Amino acid sequence: MNKFKIFSITFFIATAFAHAQDIEQAKKSLDAEQFEKAKTILKNIIKTNPNNGKASFLLGTIYLKQSIEDSAKISFQKGLSANDGARFNTIGLGQIDLESGNTSAAQTKFDQVIKDLKKRDIEEYVYIAKAYMNNSKPDYKAAITLLNKAQLINPNDANIKLALGDAFYGDKNQNDAYASYRDAYNSDNTLIRAKMQLGVLLKGAKAYNEAIKALDEVAALNPNYGPVYREYAETYYYWANNQPATYKENIAKALSNYEKYMSLTDYSLTSRMRHADFLILAKDYKSLEVEANKMKELDKVNPRILRYLGYSAYQNGNYDAAISALTDYTTKGTNKIISGDYFYLGLSKIGKSVGADGKTVDATMLANGTADLKKTLDMDIAMANGLNEIGKKYFTQKLYNVATPIFELAITNPDSRNYLEDNVYYGLSVLAENRGKDAKLIDKIALAKADKSMDNVIAGNATYQEAYLYKARINNTLEKDDVMAVNYQKYVDLVVPKGADEITKNKAKITEAYNTMAAYFANTDKAKAIEYFNKTLALDPTNTYATDSVKILSKK
Repeated sequence: MNKFKIFSITFFIATAFAHAQDIEQAKKSLDAEQFEKAKTILKNIIKTNPNNGKASFLLGTIYLKQSIEDSAKISFQKGLSANDGARFNTIGLGQIDLESGNTSAAQTKFDQVIKDLKKRDIEEYVYIAKAYMNNSKPDYKAAITLLNKAQLINPNDANIKLALGDAFYGDKNQNDAYASYRDAYNSDNTLIRAKMQLGVLLKGAKAYNEAIKALDEVAALNPNYGPVYREYAETYYYWANNQPATYKENIAKALSNYEKYMSLTDYSLTSRMRHADFLILAKDYKSLEVEANKMKELDKVNPRILRYLGYSAYQNGNYDAAISALTDYTTKGTNKIISGDYFYLGLSKIGKSVGADGKTVDATMLANGTADLKKTLDMDIAMANGLNEIGKKYFTQKLYNVATPIFELAITNPDSRNYLEDNVYYGLSVLAENRGKDAKLIDKIALAKADKSMDNVIAGNATYQEAYLYKARINNTLEKDDVMAVNYQKYVDLVVPKGADEITKNKAKITEAYNTMAAYFANTDKAKAIEYFNKTLALDPTNTYATDSVKILSKK
């Protein structure tokens, strides 16, 4: 009997030790973003020992990282009844409360956990701090407060320092973030993520060369650490976009490093979705379409796949497929819609509105697409930045009735980086649609908006001479001849003082201004009219309109 008791105790200790090792391996896999591997380890622990609350908590944490909240909640609730580590699951449920906006319920759970802690317990503080950080509305200051309390208990704990680095980084305190990551790695050089984050800070500071060098050090320490290749990818991506001359080279490096990241983590649906998000950023839509179809094979019902299919189909010119996928996605009430969903749906409808001949336009389809773009800007006004390139494409194709509503939406954001240019194009599109029409058919409301758009340009850059020219033409179409004449004169006053080269370059526009102003004054001030026609002839002696007009006016 005694031998049996000794055997039982020994077996229990050995099993507990094995599970502890497995927990540590799961945590390493989780840190390396090998989520499926970590889940397999944790599920095996729970299967052999349902009382391991820590395993249930870590499993639930992975589900939260993968945005599978229902499974996370189930895992946390099961872990509450465990004999060992149940309180970690209370923290997990508190994080779900934070995500749903129920801060008071989360605080109650966290207070309950802290109240029952022993004097040297610190791990719970770290996980509560992570709960504050790892949700859609992070509270980094609350995390910092908790981690500072934990550091008072154990000033040398590397995991506290690492978490503090994350909290300071999220709170945009770069100096303290750097110190915390550095101290975390110095305290425990197995925390390779702490060293990697030093490179991430350099990336954020746009010190791309230095960031790559810092990441090189991490890759040299552990070439199989997947997250470092994701950071390489993101660094090269930002480098490409902030220094356009390097775009082609650095985007290629970004994409290849993300593939390396995928190969070292896992090809689960969640990882593929993250990869798809990156392909959207990198504008690699052919690869995105391939990835989306692979995801569809893995999970035919996951609605988010429709997003990727829709985005890639639009970019690859398949408007019908894009409209089908994104309409399906945005009309399901349970799907989480982002501004990009309506953006690509709207652009797909606008693209489809243009007939095969490249000239005819389906007004109803165009209006539907414009309405979707309006929804986009209602969700995120910064999306107006992306309309400039689209509008200019249709403008260049002389599809002014398509370009006009796009630019009209673009100029609703005065903070857009393209605001002045979009105002110019909006005014020109409206003018092109209406110029030459019978006075009864012109759209006076749109022309008045076009006139205001030129005022916006002049307010932003009073020396932009073309704005006065366009404003004069708009008012000429509106038959507001007094405003027209004033703006033609302002255009001439800006161009002529610049000298002979500028005058020669703009000769046609200047003669347009002189002749149109002369025609305006012909009935009220003959001498002034003749003066303007003579200015035209000084520039262009063969101008028959000016020559004939001077003859007629001289006879009167």
